[in-house]
Amino acid sequence: MSYQNLSETNEKVALVRLASHIALWGNLSLASLKIGTGLLASSLAVLGDGIDSSTDVIIALMSLLVAGIIARPADRKHPWGHGRAETIATTILSFILFFAGAQLMLRAGERLFSLEDTRVPPPLVLVVTLCSILGKLLLAWSQMYLGKRANSAMLKANGKNMLGDVVISSGVLIGLALSILFHLPILDPLVAIGVGLWVIRAAISIFWEVNTELMDGNSDPELYQALFEAVRSVPGTVNPHRARMRRIAGLWDIDLDIEVDPELSVREAHHLASLVEQAIKERVDGVYDIMVHVEPEGEAESHPTEQYGLREGDEK
Repeated sequence: MSYQNLSETNEKVALVRLASHIALWGNLSLASLKIGTGLLASSLAVLGDGIDSSTDVIIALMSLLVAGIIARPADRKHPWGHGRAETIATTILSFILFFAGAQLMLRAGERLFSLEDTRVPPPLVLVVTLCSILGKLLLAWSQMYLGKRANSAMLKANGKNMLGDVVISSGVLIGLALSILFHLPILDPLVAIGVGLWVIRAAISIFWEVNTELMDGNSDPELYQALFEAVRSVPGTVNPHRARMRRIAGLWDIDLDIEVDPELSVREAHHLASLVEQAIKERVDGVYDIMVHVEPEGEAESHPTEQYGLREGDEK
């Protein structure tokens, strides 16, 4: 790994750790407040909101663990480094959210059909829920801001999850207010079911996004266009093909074949490949590694079975 990549990795680790500590202590405070209030007031909606915040505590702890793993240098067993730990953690995050949402819906359904504990919650729950909304807004902003600076899919996903929590808490606030105002205790489990559905939706959305990275894919055609433009900018290089880009912890691992004049010396062909690498780095942010394979001009057509990856025009 180059010095620049090492510096970027160290900066990312520091930002992930900072974001994780903010999320950990912020969500721990909110979760304790809401779970305690939900138990005392016998409000399943507030309790469910607190459980959702407690999953964010688990996520923050997981983020701290991941920060330590991705900081490790590449080794014999992991020649591409340890960046995939972030992808795995984001996937685990989606499953945690899905499980929490499903459990909340089951509990709310039981209360709804058994009609147990049909007391209207006290006004205190409104104050606690409003505090939760304000706290979650600050936490979501911190995760999105630091996630963008670190180019971390995990932090961005966590920020999106917290924005979802704001919507959840807002729904809880409205439901509780109506329940108290019109003396309708049945609204409490109904709101809890809505909270559970929202959590499950967020879990599926996060998993769907991270699935592209898990499958070594890339859904942004503009990145491939930048790749081919880089090749065109270097005189003497033609027919970029077998282009592949995969994301590893916010950085790009790139493979690309180019063709050059077959009469060039190895040194001259290598120089052109180096110019292509530099041109790519100028157009694509966050490059972890580039592998440019040089072929004699016209060679690609004689090996049709090797044409995996993209060639110019396939990205459109």
